[in-house]
Amino acid sequence: MKKILLLSDTHGHIDNDILKYVKQADEVWHAGDIGDLKVTDAIKALKPLRGVYGNIDDASVRVEFPEHNRFLCEDVDVWITHIGGYPPKYNVRTISEIRQNPPRLFICGHSHILKVMPDKKLNLIHMNPGAVGKHGFHKVRTMLRFTIDGKKIDNLEVIEFKK
Repeated sequence: MKKILLLSDTHGHIDNDILKYVKQADEVWHAGDIGDLKVTDAIKALKPLRGVYGNIDDASVRVEFPEHNRFLCEDVDVWITHIGGYPPKYNVRTISEIRQNPPRLFICGHSHILKVMPDKKLNLIHMNPGAVGKHGFHKVRTMLRFTIDGKKIDNLEVIEFKK
């Protein structure tokens, strides 16, 4: 079983409130708009990190992180990308791959809107953790945490901070 902390849209912001939850996770996943490598360096100093770059990220972030990150966690096929859309309105960059080879868990950032929803047609779960950074229109900073045990995605929690 793995305890996952999922965050996105840090826009260069990292603080002890976030790092407290990082310490409790087995792995941290970042869905893009990192903003500054100090964010990912602070996370990597504590826990393993998987991530992708977002549309605001500069060349230094893009060298370190891919646009798409697809991997297995336990027995769950996971795909993380920053701009991917959501069921059934997937982005043009992702729609053909999702239809041909859907992951079990499809994770995006970008919108700053926390969203967890199933795509029953493709048998996948879509997650967007919202935004945990201080830049953007969101009123509440959010992250998600959950567990993956074999094929089971469970114990989903929303973590909220005042902006």
